[in-house]
Amino acid sequence: MHRSPAAQHPETGSDLHTQGKPPFRMNLLTATCLVMGNIIGGGIFLLPASVAPFGTVSLVAFGVLTIGAIALALVFGRLAERHPDTGGPYVYAREAFGDFAGFLSAWSYWTMTWVSNAALAVAAVGYVHVLLPGHVSAGTDLAVALGALWLPALANFAGTRYIGAVQLVSTVLKFIPLLFIAVVGLFFFDPDNLGSFNAGSGSALGGMSSAAAILLYSYVGVESAAMSAGEVRDPERNVGRATVLGTVGAAVVYLLGTLAVFGTVAHDKLVSSKAPFSDAVNAMFGGQWGGTVVAGAAVVSIIGALNGWTLMSAQSPYAAAKDGLFPAPFLTKRRGVPTFGVLAAGVLASALTVINYLTGAGGVFEILVLITTFSATVPYLLAAGAQVYFLLTGRRDKVRPARFVRDLTLALLAFGFTFWLVAGAGYAAIYQGVLFLFAGILVYAWMAARRAGRQEETPAAAPTTPPQREAVRRPDEDGAALPRTT
Repeated sequence: MHRSPAAQHPETGSDLHTQGKPPFRMNLLTATCLVMGNIIGGGIFLLPASVAPFGTVSLVAFGVLTIGAIALALVFGRLAERHPDTGGPYVYAREAFGDFAGFLSAWSYWTMTWVSNAALAVAAVGYVHVLLPGHVSAGTDLAVALGALWLPALANFAGTRYIGAVQLVSTVLKFIPLLFIAVVGLFFFDPDNLGSFNAGSGSALGGMSSAAAILLYSYVGVESAAMSAGEVRDPERNVGRATVLGTVGAAVVYLLGTLAVFGTVAHDKLVSSKAPFSDAVNAMFGGQWGGTVVAGAAVVSIIGALNGWTLMSAQSPYAAAKDGLFPAPFLTKRRGVPTFGVLAAGVLASALTVINYLTGAGGVFEILVLITTFSATVPYLLAAGAQVYFLLTGRRDKVRPARFVRDLTLALLAFGFTFWLVAGAGYAAIYQGVLFLFAGILVYAWMAARRAGRQEETPAAAPTTPPQREAVRRPDEDGAALPRTT
């Protein structure tokens, strides 16, 4: 495994850019808020209206997706116990399947993060218009979008302590009003507002699948704690707990909030609603102040999501750069944060945002957003496959049957859930996503060639000890033997 001596201490592996006081590490609460804040972005404020045309069968689809997301969260928790390192899905894919699979995971995830950040920044502009109505211009909108991108980036440059603080505050500020609407809305619930179970023209199963295709990416972000495992205290314990708690917390808000909106806003009005949560507040308490409240919560939600996703955009290339699979500048790390990765993601997302506003290239922007929907699933598939690999290559005589069956069932369920995500992305997203993924092969070829050149220039030292076997087996806490490269 290649390690850059310029970036890490030769014995401890600690970051040489942060000598002295050790960097702040996130506790369980902060890591949970990171997961929840990254899952709950701005999309939740439009979800009820988006799935309303399919009827209440969409609530069933949401429940099925929640089960799959929790299974994926449990798999990430188990993987983090084995490999509590920054990089999450990249680390698991490389450990199981080698450098190329690891690179594809890192490349795909990195692409998804900075393009998604641009989309979130543009989404924030619409909610700012509600809070600050007035003359709208492309220049003002661009300034607001760029501000939404770089304010979270500044928090990231300040270090993990400030990232955790922003994430904790933003998660609380957006969680409380959403949960308030979700819970109080149940007291105003009117079954007559629900409409029919299957409001579409096809079968109920077809309606559920169509609704699921819209809801599929509601849980992207479940891997956030695993991706930042190196910055979490006691990651073997806390990453898994934070992943499950954050996913369950987001699921409660999603399911109760959608149910409350369905029961307080008449179905025919909900189908055409542009602000379903605002309409729900207005239906419960009267007046038109609900729009302002929800818009404020949406802006806080998006800024919090951008804060977390900015960190995620730097973690995957940082982990890959440590192994020589990404350019060396991505190794630059200060106060626990890969600062060059934050800068690179900010510049790329800003460039995409500028293109969207100055050239009006909405088609190009939509294509790139479609790419993210596919890109998010590649690391998930590889991580779930890695868990299956780790389980099946363990010594069966040392594995507790109950734990083995449970973990294998969860891994297969997570793989099936992610495969469903790929299928639901649509032909266009898969086609364009694969092209963009394969473009990364050129980057991998370049990095692999550079590594090979460095190895040829370094003379091989004469062995002073008997050669070790290519792999040894290290039992995990359950006695399962795991392959580990030496």
